[in-house]
Amino acid sequence: MRIEPDSATFDIDGKSPGRSQSVPEASPVPLASILASAGGEELSPLPRAFYDRETERVARDLLGKQLVHVLGGEIRAGRIVEVEAYLGPEDKACHSARGLTPRTRVMFGPPGHAYVYMIYGMYFCMNVVTEGEGRACAVLIRALEPLRNLPGKTRGPGLLCRSMAIDRSLNGHDLVGLRFFIADDPAFASGEVVARPRIGVGYAEEWTERPLRFYLSGNPYVSKP
Repeated sequence: MRIEPDSATFDIDGKSPGRSQSVPEASPVPLASILASAGGEELSPLPRAFYDRETERVARDLLGKQLVHVLGGEIRAGRIVEVEAYLGPEDKACHSARGLTPRTRVMFGPPGHAYVYMIYGMYFCMNVVTEGEGRACAVLIRALEPLRNLPGKTRGPGLLCRSMAIDRSLNGHDLVGLRFFIADDPAFASGEVVARPRIGVGYAEEWTERPLRFYLSGNPYVSKP
């Protein structure tokens, strides 16, 4: 899962000092009320069964979905337009290829949880864990099309995490809850999906050229066509 340009070589042991992003305090108002009052009553988390499937299929099906983060009474949301699939320990570009470590423990857990790690000592990357417990597969969210209250750039995994206020405090978060989740997007019409090799995985030998990066054709928010 090495990525570029706002996402290059990660700190192998997950201990880079780095700067932590400032995240607003959670609102005491019930999350369901916030969603309803903001016109987000159509936003509901995808079920765990969505993630408990073959990783490449989940990756393709995430395109067009909304990534949602409720912060201090505000909904931040973006449409997922680019992803990368990582297929477990046999995939030499996948973090779990190094085995079960404190850093990768979330990947070896049940599907439907967030796997968040730091790169460059300053950017975070957001993944969703897929397939059954122990499979250690994940999908990296690479780019978002802004929908609600996103203050910064979202073309690239590190930039979108900064705009969505995603940091390591969300590592292991259950995406079936209401504070941070992925939802269907009723406004999205199906689009053509392009498959290309993943970015920044030239070290992964026979896995380097596997077409495991998926994006919506023609979308201007894709990080790299």
